[in-house]
Amino acid sequence: MTLEAFADTIVPGEKRSPDDRAVAGVSAGGGAVAAGAIELLETPATGISTALDDYAEALNRHARAFADGRGLALDDDVPPFVALGFDDRTALARELTSPRHPEKELWVLLTLFSNMAFDTAAHLHTTDAMAAGHPGLLAMGFFQPGEDALWRFPDFSYGRPLAEIHPDTTATGSPA
Repeated sequence: MTLEAFADTIVPGEKRSPDDRAVAGVSAGGGAVAAGAIELLETPATGISTALDDYAEALNRHARAFADGRGLALDDDVPPFVALGFDDRTALARELTSPRHPEKELWVLLTLFSNMAFDTAAHLHTTDAMAAGHPGLLAMGFFQPGEDALWRFPDFSYGRPLAEIHPDTTATGSPA
């Protein structure tokens, strides 16, 4: 729940249900949580999957200190970071990722993975992510593959060809 709340702070989304406490619900559509941030973090390839409990504990310690320092009362029914309002979550995340914070590298890494889940669906095959309606790829306007499951782009990415096709190029695109 704590790591979901952190991911939602980085790329906000809409609540999954009215009683969702981890996702603040400050944005329409799916954010990092709906995009699979936790699934990505749990992937051994991240190099931090075995430290996620430690991340959550540290984040909650920071949240408790943040709240105490500002005289904020926290709901004890949820972890301290989850109990913070969205603006306070954002302020704490800004502190943790600031250049002068001694643990900056840890929190920047968690931030990058939250973004990566939304921006690239790195934990999923792209075809599967698109078939499932991945919120990040759809928000960025990622094209759906054709009926043959191949991606083709009807327009040039820069709105114009980058170079003329060489006259010896075969019909299949191979150089002669």
